[in-house]
Amino acid sequence: MPHAFVLIYSIVILAVLASYIIPAGQYDRFEDSEGREIVDQASFTYVEQDPVALTQIFTVVPEGMVDAAGIIFLIFIIGGAFGMINGTGAIEAGINKMVSLLKDKEIVLIPLTMLIFSFGGATFGMAESTLIFIPMGVILARSLGMDAMTGMSMVALGAAAGFAGGFMNIFTVGVAQEIAELPLFSGMGFRIIVQLVFVAIAAFFVYRYGKRVQRDKRNSYVYDLEMKAESESGGYDFKELTGRHIAVLLIIFAGLALIIYGVVQGWSTGTELAAIFLAMGIFSGLVGGNTPNGIADDFIKGAKDVTFGALIVGLARCILLVLEDGTIIDTVIFAVSSVLEGLPSTIAAIGMFLTQFIINFFIPSGSGQAATTIPLMAPIGDIVGIPRQSVVLAFQMGDGLSNYLFPTSAVLMAGLSIANIPYEKWLRFVWPLMLVWIIASGFFMALSIMIGYGPF
Repeated sequence: MPHAFVLIYSIVILAVLASYIIPAGQYDRFEDSEGREIVDQASFTYVEQDPVALTQIFTVVPEGMVDAAGIIFLIFIIGGAFGMINGTGAIEAGINKMVSLLKDKEIVLIPLTMLIFSFGGATFGMAESTLIFIPMGVILARSLGMDAMTGMSMVALGAAAGFAGGFMNIFTVGVAQEIAELPLFSGMGFRIIVQLVFVAIAAFFVYRYGKRVQRDKRNSYVYDLEMKAESESGGYDFKELTGRHIAVLLIIFAGLALIIYGVVQGWSTGTELAAIFLAMGIFSGLVGGNTPNGIADDFIKGAKDVTFGALIVGLARCILLVLEDGTIIDTVIFAVSSVLEGLPSTIAAIGMFLTQFIINFFIPSGSGQAATTIPLMAPIGDIVGIPRQSVVLAFQMGDGLSNYLFPTSAVLMAGLSIANIPYEKWLRFVWPLMLVWIIASGFFMALSIMIGYGPF
């Protein structure tokens, strides 16, 4: 597969060329009572062709970065804040303490571990950072008489469930809602329900598999790996949870509670959110015992870790700018909506989720996929009667779940490499869960249409 930057830039070039081929067209737009720009579905007309200059293949890149600057720097700030928090070791120590206390209580340990990682996925967009916990999960699962597949799943699938629910994930839901002109993190209540249901489904699936392996190791999908590792098994060095770590965790919980309060009060920009995360990071670093220079280094490291996702937002914005400048974006919307318009809105919404699920094979970056697809999906939703919150829901579930199915996901392949699990065996293990998750996603899409999913 080509690099995501190569793929998106190729789409930019195709969009420039398409402005010479696709007929130009326009919808009339108006502002609704909440200030969002809405497409008048009955107003589409063809207009005079106005293709963009070929030189815009190059000039549109800095234009896209400037146009998306607000969300790009929000991602950098929150990534840096998480770097400062992670630099204290509090999150790792807290999780390690929890699993050591519940080591022989797998009926509680597996769901609780997955729930904790799901909140990491739903708030900090925990994806790459799960990799440091996979060795711990594998060793813990083996100490319970289970296997590496169970250990990998406790960490990765827990984070995946939270990432798909994403009630406060700035890297996916935040980007998508900003583009769809929705209040930041609005509709949080429904997404929390989605997350908890996904976690419950995954926990039941992983627990049942782990108990089957516990009864007979030959039931393991990685039996050969377990036999090889049995003679090399050893304990895991659980880091001690200190008073400083506890204080840092309290700061994190307080910051997240303040963010939830702000969302309920109607905060509509990322300024307050970025400020709270920045304060969380600085205070966590100081309370955690880091020096000012160490905190600054952790901020840079955290910001560097999200550079890919931040820059891909700006690059993907270039596609929208080209389609707008060539006056063909409305023609594309008209063509797609014409196909969906004859379908019941519930079926169209489920189709939108499946489309996002498949697109993630080609654009495995959540923020990049949001910036690429939401500019088209939001107005299509307006035309066919799908609330914009449902459009964002279709994106977040389609992106979050498929990250742990498709081999184009760098996080999945890195995690499997760390756990020493072949991809084909992971696929054999995870596809039944993925099928249930897809069915549940279809149900939530249908439910969102039935209730007229809005900001609650």
